[in-house]
Amino acid sequence: MTLMPLGRVLLLGALAGAVSLSAVAQTKLTLEQAVAAALEKNPVRRAAFFEQQAAVASFKLSRAPLLPAIAFSETYQDGNDPVYVFGAKLRQQRFTNNDFILNQLNTPTPFTNYVTRFSGQWRLFDSGANWARVTQARQAKDLAQRKLDRTEQELVMRVVDAYTGVLLAKRRLEVAQDAVKSSQSLLDRARSNFEAGMSVESDLLSAEVNHAARQQELIRAQDDVNIAAARLNHELGVTADTSYEFGEVLPDRVFPSEPMDQLEKQALDHRPDLRGISLQQSIQQENIKIAKAAFRPTVNAVGNWEVDNPHFSGGGGNDWLFGLEVRMDLFDGGARAAQLQRERALKEKVDALHESAVSGVRLEVRKAYFDYDAARRQLEVARTAVAQADESLRIGHDRYDAGINTITDLLRMEEADVRAKTDYWQAVYRVQSNYANLELATGTLSPDSPVVKQ
Repeated sequence: MTLMPLGRVLLLGALAGAVSLSAVAQTKLTLEQAVAAALEKNPVRRAAFFEQQAAVASFKLSRAPLLPAIAFSETYQDGNDPVYVFGAKLRQQRFTNNDFILNQLNTPTPFTNYVTRFSGQWRLFDSGANWARVTQARQAKDLAQRKLDRTEQELVMRVVDAYTGVLLAKRRLEVAQDAVKSSQSLLDRARSNFEAGMSVESDLLSAEVNHAARQQELIRAQDDVNIAAARLNHELGVTADTSYEFGEVLPDRVFPSEPMDQLEKQALDHRPDLRGISLQQSIQQENIKIAKAAFRPTVNAVGNWEVDNPHFSGGGGNDWLFGLEVRMDLFDGGARAAQLQRERALKEKVDALHESAVSGVRLEVRKAYFDYDAARRQLEVARTAVAQADESLRIGHDRYDAGINTITDLLRMEEADVRAKTDYWQAVYRVQSNYANLELATGTLSPDSPVVKQ
């Protein structure tokens, strides 16, 4: 008897929480809209996008060494350094016989020189090292795009799971609310029977304990709704207290699935992360080419055109200089050989990682396939179980009213009915989530996937 006032307080509190959540909901949100919003606002996706943009810029940067570098400078000089004065007069083409006087050579008067210079250099040949870096940068750009693609697929998966998780939590809340109403009705009947002398006090106590248990489940169900909503907001990249109106219900449907061998082939052909590892293999192969090029000579061209004037407006001379340099490192303490050895070892490492990744992808596809198949079959069983539990509970109520069943029998039937409905909605959720995970495993999950466009 003492449990009843506390139970009513808990029930009213849980129902008030449900009403308040509904009252603040303003924006209607579908799963398709949720996926689109997450792809725009989720910070993890934005980080991957800007990483891809940085890789694009790095590719442009890698092509710069293929072209000559040209610089311009304007310099003002003044001083009486003998070497400087001697050279500046020569460059200005103002050198005279008097400048050979020893006193003028040793202690010249301060001299002003305005230098206008264009200079350039160009690596004409480096055994293909620069071209290898360009190829490597292009592959790195493609790798960043593959990472972005996979990040978006994983985000779509998380949004699908979080969104359907909210719908599941709401469905479980409805089941809990119905269970509380049913337990309250049973409690009222048990109290009436006890007061009329038709049952013992233990039946009434059992009904009160059952009602309290249902109220606790209702409180937990409300908490699950709040947690699921916060998780969805996290994936959408919005504040945790943002509220939405969900016009959709948790849909009971299944999706077509291809044979597992075809799904494995799709995964090996389309998985962005697997293609990314293949790009890493190619990038490492270019590193080996660059390391080998270090053993060969390089050819550089340098040039310079200079104007030297006594005044900023002119009055001097100009000269130019051009040169070619062939350079080859003969000894570096074994650094180049060690670098080549290192790059070859890293290539073997990436090859091994690729082999492991292929095996891992096959395993992920198989697991996702069997998980979805199991969820689909469990849903069929759960549908039947709900109908059977409802009918069993109806018969149980009739038999209890007729005095054939005990309250213990009826409580057991109510427990089975609640469990059957909870298991049913859990199975509906698993079908959605596991199918999305199957598409994620094959690399085909996108905003246009059937599981998103409900």
